[in-house]
Parts: sequence; C-alpha cells; structure tokens
Amino acid sequence: MNFNNLSGIVPLDLASEILSLLEKQTFSKNHLLHKQGTICNHIYLVQKGIARTFFYKEGKDITVHIASEGELITAIDSVISLKKSRYNVELLEDSEILTISYKALQSLMEKHPEHEKYMRLILEQLYAEGADRIEEFLFYSAKERYDNLIKKRPHLINRVNLGHIASYLGITQETLSRIRKHP
Repeated sequence: MNFNNLSGIVPLDLASEILSLLEKQTFSKNHLLHKQGTICNHIYLVQKGIARTFFYKEGKDITVHIASEGELITAIDSVISLKKSRYNVELLEDSEILTISYKALQSLMEKHPEHEKYMRLILEQLYAEGADRIEEFLFYSAKERYDNLIKKRPHLINRVNLGHIASYLGITQETLSRIRKHP
C-alpha cells in the first residue's frame, strides 16, 4: 500500500494532522530502525530508500517484509502487543524516514473518533496484503512468486541484494539464480 498520497486515503484535515505528527529523519544504509528483543513504539513511512523487516532463525537471516518509497514498515508484533519484538527493521539504502509513535496515532484517533474508520480501512488493506503474501507461499511455486514480485515491484530487483530477495521469496539464493537464468 502506497502512502505517498495520504490525502487520497483519508480526509484532508486528518491527513494534515497526521503529517504534523510525523518526524522526518535521515539515516545511512544498514541502520537499524528497530532491534529485535526491544519494544517497538513507532511506525515508519519510507519517504526515500528501502527498508526490510527480518529475523534470525537457526542462524539464517529471514526477510519477511520489504518497504520502499511511500510504504509503511515497523515491527508490528511489538507495536500492537507492546512486547519485545522478534524482528529487526533495517535500512537497505541511505533513507529518509517519517516516524510517528503508535501512541500519538492512538491519541489522534481518540481525539477524532469519527476518523477511526479510515484507520480501519488502512489496516484492512495491510491485512489483505499480508493475506496475499501467505497465499503466495501456500499456492504458488518459487517461480510464480518471483514473477509476481517482478510484476508488482520490479524496482526492488535492482535495489535489494539477491540474498534478501531470495529470503523474502522463501527460497535459496541458488534457486533464485536458476529462476533468473531460465525465465
């Protein structure tokens, strides 16, 4: 879901108020916005650059989400539960990030309960995207998942290292290389 045009999703007055709560920050490549084992209190909007959410399992680095310009990223398991996260959020390029605390967003919704429906619509869209990703893993081959990535997000291929792409697709880097050689 692309949030670059926030006013196209929510009413202008709410978009203006949300924008006033955002803090713009610039970070270098490889910076961790969030480190696993800590509580994440923020939601990040990638204004420029690319970020990923990942965790380690049995010594392997597993990428679960990649966000580029106009997309949200966070350690959602922690933001909602207020418990320590199993995820890291890392920048893959020098990046400009807009940050909002989850608490500030909740306060805004308490202040304007009439706008909660827009937040629900955003959450529903994010949920649908997550469900689509699960469906890809359950029903699509590795080649089909790669083809879908190329179709929906071609810009990632030249900007994200192939190890992260392979991990995101749930395949080895060797399998990704074979798929790319034989389209």
